[in-house]
Amino acid sequence: MSGPQHLPLHVAIIMDGNGRWAKKRGLPRLAGHKAGGENIRPVAKVFSDCGVRYLSLYAFSTENWNRPEMEVAGLLTLLSKKIDQETRAFHEQNTRLLHLGRQDRMSRRLSKKVQAAVELTKDNTGLTLCLAFDYGGRDEIVQAARRIADAGIRAEDIDEPLLARHLYLPDIPDPDLIIRTGGESRLSNFLLWQAAYSELYFSPVLWPDFGRQDIEQALSEYEHRQRRFGRI
Repeated sequence: MSGPQHLPLHVAIIMDGNGRWAKKRGLPRLAGHKAGGENIRPVAKVFSDCGVRYLSLYAFSTENWNRPEMEVAGLLTLLSKKIDQETRAFHEQNTRLLHLGRQDRMSRRLSKKVQAAVELTKDNTGLTLCLAFDYGGRDEIVQAARRIADAGIRAEDIDEPLLARHLYLPDIPDPDLIIRTGGESRLSNFLLWQAAYSELYFSPVLWPDFGRQDIEQALSEYEHRQRRFGRI
């Protein structure tokens, strides 16, 4: 790997392929989601070891509420268990945890667990891990517009920096690189505002199998991209 100047500061990942991973093995879909959840900490460690400072993971979208009720219930249970199992380990690794998305549709118990994890790790200085749960890019922009309207800000005073300050995590830099696993080639409503000039990388590897070699390949590809931000 080349020097740090060639690394993305912020990598965001659309963790796709859990269901297909399970189907290939004759397992229920929830087994794939469980395997995907178990891959989060190893992947986060690799990015941290490589020098990436921010990692955002797309775990559950606003549209995922429309999945079968049993699958949604299973995903919520998995999230609750992973918070219990992983928060202390992330804290010991000096990782700061943040939630990206809505909390008003979570159960009170789950919301309190998320807030406790964020609070416990808030002063950590290593990797910042943003877990996008009940997140949608369009919904984020709508919520920002509502906050601006509630604040009584005049239309002529609204510009891009002001709207950006009303997004969920305004202090997190925009992603330099967005990776999607599982072979699909779309953003699926992830970080639509922030992705304006992100580099996109699509991997055929299903998320539970996505490991160090795949990460290094994505970072190597990023090193060879020329980011112009609209300039020549």
